[in-house]
Amino acid sequence: MSAREDPAAVTGGPYEHEVKVLLAGAGVPVPRGVVVRGDDFGAARELAGPLVLKAFGPGLTHKSEAGGVVLGLAYEELGDAAAGMRARLEPAGFLVAGFLVEEQAGAGVELIVGLVRDPAFGPVLLTGLGGVWTEALRDTALRLCPVTEADVRGALASLRGAALLDGWRGGPAVDVDAVVKVIMAVGGAGGLWERLELGEFELNPVIAGPSGAIAVDARYLPAEPVDHPSEAAVRAGGFLPLFEPKAVAVVGASTSRPNFGNMFLGFYRDAGVPLVAVHPTAAEVGGVPAVPSLADADVDYALVAVPAERCAEVVREARGVPFTQVMSGGFGEAGRQDLEQELVAAARAAGTRLLGPNCMGVYCPRGRQTFVGGGMGPAGTVALISQSGGLAGEVIKVGERRGLAFSRVVTVGNAADVTPAELLRWLARDAETRAIGMYLEDPRDGRELYEALRTAGKPVVLLAGGRSGQGQRAAASHTGGLVSDRRIWEAVAEQTGATLVSGQDDLIGVLAYFQAHGTRGPDGDRAHGTGTGGGARAHGTGAGGGEQVLVVGPSGGASVLAADAFDRAGVRLDPLPSDRLDALSGLGVVATGNPLEVPVGPLGRAGLVADVIDVLAGPYRDVVAHVNVQAFFTYGNAPEPLYDYTRALAAAQAARPGVRITLVTRNGECAPAGVEDEVGRIAAAAGIPVYRTMEAAAVAVAAGGRHGVA
Repeated sequence: MSAREDPAAVTGGPYEHEVKVLLAGAGVPVPRGVVVRGDDFGAARELAGPLVLKAFGPGLTHKSEAGGVVLGLAYEELGDAAAGMRARLEPAGFLVAGFLVEEQAGAGVELIVGLVRDPAFGPVLLTGLGGVWTEALRDTALRLCPVTEADVRGALASLRGAALLDGWRGGPAVDVDAVVKVIMAVGGAGGLWERLELGEFELNPVIAGPSGAIAVDARYLPAEPVDHPSEAAVRAGGFLPLFEPKAVAVVGASTSRPNFGNMFLGFYRDAGVPLVAVHPTAAEVGGVPAVPSLADADVDYALVAVPAERCAEVVREARGVPFTQVMSGGFGEAGRQDLEQELVAAARAAGTRLLGPNCMGVYCPRGRQTFVGGGMGPAGTVALISQSGGLAGEVIKVGERRGLAFSRVVTVGNAADVTPAELLRWLARDAETRAIGMYLEDPRDGRELYEALRTAGKPVVLLAGGRSGQGQRAAASHTGGLVSDRRIWEAVAEQTGATLVSGQDDLIGVLAYFQAHGTRGPDGDRAHGTGTGGGARAHGTGAGGGEQVLVVGPSGGASVLAADAFDRAGVRLDPLPSDRLDALSGLGVVATGNPLEVPVGPLGRAGLVADVIDVLAGPYRDVVAHVNVQAFFTYGNAPEPLYDYTRALAAAQAARPGVRITLVTRNGECAPAGVEDEVGRIAAAAGIPVYRTMEAAAVAVAAGGRHGVA
């Protein structure tokens, strides 16, 4: 697409020289230059050559591609170069309004610094290799504004081409401090991002050298002004009735044709929560007393399961009901924004907070709240916020099978009123919750969610749906084209310390790690949450927080693959300490390295790995013990050796509360029915999380290190 065919380019914005006035005012160095609107270039006589000639005019956004830039000119060549430029541009449909003549910057590393407004999270900064490399290499990093200096330095360090900044093949190092200053002027507190209506804003390239950094090209495409939503207020203690209602009403259960309302009525009846049905004529529904309308129900939680067109009418009757959940679909997700707006207006008129629509509700064993059948598990310390009711149900059932115990689970569906950010802020202060999982597709107010994540103070695990690059939009600037949902979520995780996972299994696995090990201190005490660490991937040594990790188990091949799995998760497995090798040898263990090969199987000594842990407990705070379950049933025929091994690990965990032991049961499908469950029960009782693959364990251990689980 040429510049004149690009709708965003045609929309235009300030010309480059006008943008550079903004930059200079913000403290960003720009080349010395003059603007010429006719044929007299006398004003450029005082500029030091070589010179750069740039045309400007309506729609002339991509000047280089259109032939509107010439480099390396002497003053005497400007007139002829300008005439030739007009001859190229005007037949192509570009009106040349004038020329910008600038002193040509010296050679250096070319960088890009850009801003774009993400629909959910607001202003986002992009930086990386620029110039001709921007699209060829796509070596860039994103951070949400406002960025800190640490954010900027971390973003630069994450680039594949970061070595270019330090000097390459004998070349001089870049003045990184000057680069950071430029980026902070754009995306830092008080920076240009706060003063511009984005649109898109891009400096490409910024040329960085040993003596500074200078923005040689600039583009700004304003957007229409928008009303920024104010942060939703969280009522003091206001979400407790949502999770622990004194009584529940169900609207929509039938006396003649069982439906979803009847199913939920049955769930609540089985849970034992005080319950009332809402029915216009019946005295009872399914053995539950009934009242004619919500106005007659003395409850603090109401579930509405009627056709979408009737929901607003029902919700208007919910005066005095703190929370009303609309299970019904057919609103904004089906293109019926008008119906959803009517529903929100009805909730506000009634003074009730609206959960949903298009959501399954709440699960809280402590409050006898449920939307899943088959009974409730034990009350625990893990919370979940999900935009998908179906996925939440899977996480509950699979998670409980794997030993998770939930404090609060809430599904928000379309989140037309109650938002994920509101709930996260409340759960971050909830004494019953120690770790929080989130499944989100549209965070609604992403900026509010970002701030809530930054201040959560508890481990948060994020699973984001729809993170593919297909959501990228066509853009006039490179910055707009390089921003995608996936990269935005990665930046959110990096800046807030949340753990971003790629699937449901890892969501459950990381939550299981936090449940088992909490934020355990060196003395073994558990806390509610202490600080946050890196982001979507661990950096540095150990599990991302300076901790050292030992992997121990049988089989050379499995150990090699284990090392690869931990490397992909960002966890470095440091070598064995030389002062412990003799002690290992005394146990009959050959110190081959980390991962450490220790014979584990039906003929091995069950307590050998526990003894190894005792020897290495000082240097290593995380120990991942892996076992080949298949071997126990290929070379033996009873589960007792496997149980004995698990009990030995449990005893080691009890004896060493400052060590975090994780168990990986590889090839568990080879065990007879019930064996894996028993192994999991023994391990869970000792506070040891169990995983079926090394990859899942690596993701969880890395997450623990990043969040300061220490």
